[in-house]
Amino acid sequence: MYRTAPLGKRPRWWTELPLIAVVYGLYSAGRLLVRGDVQTAVDHGLSILDLEKTFRINIEPPLNRLFTDHPALGIPADFAYASLHYLLTPAILIWLFRRRQEHYRRLRTWLMISTLIGLIGFTLLPTCPPRLLEAGYGFVDTMAQYGSYGWWGGDASAPRGLGGFTNQYAAMPSLHVGWALWCGAVLWRHARSVWAKAAGAVYPLAIALVVMGTANHYLLDAVAGAAVMGVGYLLSRPALRLAGRIRARFTGPDGAESREVPAVVSGGCETAARTADTAHRLREADASDQIPRQPARGEAGDSRTDDAATAAR
Repeated sequence: MYRTAPLGKRPRWWTELPLIAVVYGLYSAGRLLVRGDVQTAVDHGLSILDLEKTFRINIEPPLNRLFTDHPALGIPADFAYASLHYLLTPAILIWLFRRRQEHYRRLRTWLMISTLIGLIGFTLLPTCPPRLLEAGYGFVDTMAQYGSYGWWGGDASAPRGLGGFTNQYAAMPSLHVGWALWCGAVLWRHARSVWAKAAGAVYPLAIALVVMGTANHYLLDAVAGAAVMGVGYLLSRPALRLAGRIRARFTGPDGAESREVPAVVSGGCETAARTADTAHRLREADASDQIPRQPARGEAGDSRTDDAATAAR
């Protein structure tokens, strides 16, 4: 029988926290520094809108009017857009770390790779969101419309006065949708409560409607966000294998990937039957050493014959 040894060592918070902070810092810095040319971003946004019109999938305008005309929808949507992206995702990461450590490393790697791919998308394809297009295109920025209800200003979801610290043209792909899809998949697969699984199924769809209804993303932005997560998922296992090889090279066999090792069923302890058998054999050995060996019948006859011959002589 064989058992599979764990991959490397269990993750520790003092190594995980800096790693996540570095990836998130790269993501934030990249969105900030790679702003691109405004006209190029506008052209990309209009191209996406034209493509959606060609295939009659431009569902953003009616959704935006619905959220604009009904504050009961628009205000909660703005709060969701401005906060859940930054609260629920790390909360699920912490939950995985504490309760599902056997899955944590793979799921964390999935999220990180997808985030870095999204950063590449922001760099190569700066895109103007619908809310920043000219008024003639019919979009209303709900974050600005309902800004008095929250902490955000007119610059996306950034707090008032901090709009200069965000890249408003980082719309393609939508990582709001991508991260929501990751959260939903994790809850659906690893949560035990029926309500948590249901929330995992509903959450990505709800965020997709929110990002379009608030005029922060196009439908194709949301589709691209889901595609990025799919690519990140496919790359997560090869990335872990590569990390295992690198760890093994620098830390020795203890850092190597899982390998087949013989399993010791008794855990290194003698079983009762085996102990009794061993003791029985030891007693037999002791007895054979202490009791004189009795000659066989033929041997005894030969001995008496020799004695008689000796006496006669």
